[in-house]
Amino acid sequence: MNISSIIQNYNFKNITIGSLGGHSGLDVCRGAKAEGFQTVVVAQNGREKTYDKYYRVNGEIGCVNKCIIVNKFPDILKPEVQEQLQKLNTIFIHNRYFWVYFNDPASERGASFSQVENNFNVPIFGTREMLKMEERDVSPNQYDILREARIRLPKIFKNPKEIDRLTLTKVNNATRTYERENFVANSFAEWKKISAEKIKEKKITQEALDKAVIEEFILGAQVNFNFFYSVINDRLELMGTDTRRQTNLDGLLRLPANEQLKLSNFQPHHIETGHIAVTVKESLVEKAYEAGEKFVKACKKFNPRGIIGPFALQGAIETDGKKEELVVFDVSLRIPGSPGTQFTPYSGYLFGENISIGRRIAKEIKEAVEQKRLEEILT
Repeated sequence: MNISSIIQNYNFKNITIGSLGGHSGLDVCRGAKAEGFQTVVVAQNGREKTYDKYYRVNGEIGCVNKCIIVNKFPDILKPEVQEQLQKLNTIFIHNRYFWVYFNDPASERGASFSQVENNFNVPIFGTREMLKMEERDVSPNQYDILREARIRLPKIFKNPKEIDRLTLTKVNNATRTYERENFVANSFAEWKKISAEKIKEKKITQEALDKAVIEEFILGAQVNFNFFYSVINDRLELMGTDTRRQTNLDGLLRLPANEQLKLSNFQPHHIETGHIAVTVKESLVEKAYEAGEKFVKACKKFNPRGIIGPFALQGAIETDGKKEELVVFDVSLRIPGSPGTQFTPYSGYLFGENISIGRRIAKEIKEAVEQKRLEEILT
């Protein structure tokens, strides 16, 4: 795809920032409006009110200027939809929500990602070719980046018979294939029993289990470090830190132990409901930045463009009682789904005011337009 030929017809004085109606769409739109851009959201019919009604621009309020409603999210690939986006001079901000809706469970995962890589003829802010590396069943993937960067990750058990400690099996849910049906086990016998039950209950498939990753369970304080790599300024920025809230698992953890024991048939669900802004002590900030710098450098080994804009290293701070260490068990190669990171102080330490990742993206695009360097941040 030749991005240069597409943006040759763009009016750089009237750029529109676009997003899919979900995940981080409102964060993107509010940030874009703060920097003077028009906004467009592509929303699915039946799920469009958030964007076409509640947050639609109305005088001085709202952040969504235009809402394009499609029957199904993959309809964004239709020529007529792409033509609308191009006429609006749209720069699209991708997220995981955007990519997973092109995933056909009956097809190879790589083929599903190629639809966006090759057939979405709208400039994307970020490195579109790297998004598939978030998936653990493709090669190369996020583990390869972490190993190249020499960032510690959990021990991976390729054979469940080798389980000798507490583990977390990351397996896709049978119906919501973009969500996980994770489970914890500390032995092969327990792993075999739980996985068989989940298959019987049709919560997972055997095929998904065969592709699952079994990771050592890290006992530490979980923190997501949300970064932004500015191509225009050649600068790594820590935008904020947060942790996850996950449906009934979060509810269980709020119960006293004696109440938890009453739930004999409880099955935890690791489906994300939201995030909580957290902070880390300042002695950990340098360690986080060092990991981020090594990650940015390692990305260029897998793609000449490297990482562009937002990414996240999600993990836990583990300690042996003497020193603390960041262990990364998940990577986001695009905007994270937590707008609350702006309510942690790290962007404010740098910019003098707290800004959202959506606004940071808009600031980068604005600066690139002013310096006539737009092609450096688009793929």
